[in-house]
Amino acid sequence: MAHTAMSGFGTTSGDDPLQTAVWRLRSRGCWTDAAALLAPHAADPAAALERVGLLVERCMYTGEGWAEAEDALRTAEAGAVSDEERGGAACERGRLAYAATVLGVRDRADEARTALGRAAALLSPDSPSRPLLDFRRGLLAEHIADSPQAARAAYRRAHEGAEAGGDRLLLSFTFHHQARLALREGETAEARHGFSEALRLREELGYLIGAAPALAALADCEPQPEADRLRAEAGRLFRLLGGVPIWLAGRLPVPPPRPVPAPKVPLV
Repeated sequence: MAHTAMSGFGTTSGDDPLQTAVWRLRSRGCWTDAAALLAPHAADPAAALERVGLLVERCMYTGEGWAEAEDALRTAEAGAVSDEERGGAACERGRLAYAATVLGVRDRADEARTALGRAAALLSPDSPSRPLLDFRRGLLAEHIADSPQAARAAYRRAHEGAEAGGDRLLLSFTFHHQARLALREGETAEARHGFSEALRLREELGYLIGAAPALAALADCEPQPEADRLRAEAGRLFRLLGGVPIWLAGRLPVPPPRPVPAPKVPLV
């Protein structure tokens, strides 16, 4: 199962206090609370679009909240006035449709393709949103069209754009997904490097909800006993976050139940 990224502010000291608060909640999987902080600013197209991104990410990680994400998306679409804003809203619609498709909620693959194509037509070649759009088109190519070659090309464009724009969160995702393609082709060393870089960036950013997937992926490239150690750590984080992201369920070790001491007096 693949996931996606939405980049934003609030990851470094000196950032806007609201964005810092949003990031701290988002990075720990508290998407509803983060979106609530932005609700009073929903008349601003940028804030409305950021709120959509949070709610769509919640859908991707939890499989829940689809109706709320759709409502927020319609609000953002209605409030968009520039091509950049319309393109950003189309990009989020494509991501929501992609998520519904890969999670088996409903087949919206055609909607995802159409929306991302619309975003590509609206966003200028030098738009700061282009790298994120390229990444999402890579996801579509890999996981819906089953075209790893097209996916790799899109991920590389997104990677270059993320590096140029200093977008470390998106960079962690481009590292991760290029590594997944490398592992698929048997390039274990390349995959190990990519997963390690993704994990490093997420740890530096404090992106807690992204740590378990990175640990689990890195475990696929490591020999024993390191692989077991990484999966155990991923499992610990997965349980700490309440079983998020849902696509890791069943892939991580479950610890044995804690022994219950015998009661000193009869219970019945």
